[in-house]
Amino acid sequence: MRVAALAMLIVLAASAAVLAKPSERNEPLSEKIKKERQSLEQLKGKIEEKKRKTEEAQRKEASVLQQVEESDHRIKLRREDLAAVNARLREKDREIADTNASLQRLRERIAQREDSIRSRLRVMYKEGPNGQLKLLLASSGYNDLLARSASLRWISRREYQLLEGHRVDHSRLETTEAHLLQVRGELLGYQREITTALAALRAERAKKDRLLARVRSEKVVYERAVGELEKSAQRIEGLLRGFEARRRAAASVRRAQPSGAGLGRFKGRLNWPSDGDVVALFGRQKHPKFNTYVQRKGIEIRAAQGSVIRSVADGVVAFADWMRGYGLLTIVDHGEGFFSLYAHASKLLVNVGETVRANQPIGEIGDTGLTGENTLYFELRQRGEALDPLAWLGRRR
Repeated sequence: MRVAALAMLIVLAASAAVLAKPSERNEPLSEKIKKERQSLEQLKGKIEEKKRKTEEAQRKEASVLQQVEESDHRIKLRREDLAAVNARLREKDREIADTNASLQRLRERIAQREDSIRSRLRVMYKEGPNGQLKLLLASSGYNDLLARSASLRWISRREYQLLEGHRVDHSRLETTEAHLLQVRGELLGYQREITTALAALRAERAKKDRLLARVRSEKVVYERAVGELEKSAQRIEGLLRGFEARRRAAASVRRAQPSGAGLGRFKGRLNWPSDGDVVALFGRQKHPKFNTYVQRKGIEIRAAQGSVIRSVADGVVAFADWMRGYGLLTIVDHGEGFFSLYAHASKLLVNVGETVRANQPIGEIGDTGLTGENTLYFELRQRGEALDPLAWLGRRR
């Protein structure tokens, strides 16, 4: 049986050799492996290209505002990293300044001690090797001898303390200089960290700028972003209705008005939420490129990043969190159905449920949400209806 199987294998091998092309029969094994590897690499390249195109298509179909929000989160983390490194850098700067001041005091003290030592050495040189003995021998009596001996012992102790202090100061000087070198090394490390953090921040900012550029230049992307923004606006309106319903229910139980007694009497006299310039007005706005219209329910105020956002009146914080398209958003309930909204913040300074006063800082201006620059988007609502903020804010001088 085994002999028959072996014979069959020999026949099959011989048949394969006969059927194989002459070039393949004569081709070395290493060349065959090389060709197979090349084919495999080409196949991998095609797979990667197809994967890249698929991911790109998925990104194009993904939520525009979701991409903006994810970018905002990454930018915020990068800025926090940068702020933390800058804080450590300032701490090291202060440490270096304090160390330099200590070094200066040590050097001045060492210089004073060296002056004293040089003066004493000059005196000893003039007196000669038997100066102290001569002083004792010149005593006028026993009591004078005791007094002169005590004085010499005091001088000896003083000279010892002077020399010991000089030695200790030199040791401290060496230690402090070594510490200064170490701190300067740490400072250079933090400076490198800042360079890295800045590069990462700029990269994230560039990604968001490219996305916003698509929103501004591609009509399909723009219309998708506007549609998503309208959904966020509807969510905000739903939140406001919920806040008002809960406020009324609580007021009916307590039979008392909540903090903030409405804004009706302050029309035309409200505090401004920011010191920046108004760059977008309330009402129907036309897109400069796509010939489409949107109904703007608030105004935009441009100011430097980190500028303070202030509450326009007394109230209670009803919302303080991320809102898609609006970035970091704060909503303040002023009572009697009045609400003020502050969007695109870089930082929130208040929490939900916190009572705020007119002109109190509640956040810092930033570029979160669907905006490419540092702006504050501000709305004023009364029972859900959007009011023109410029009709309610006080006149600027």
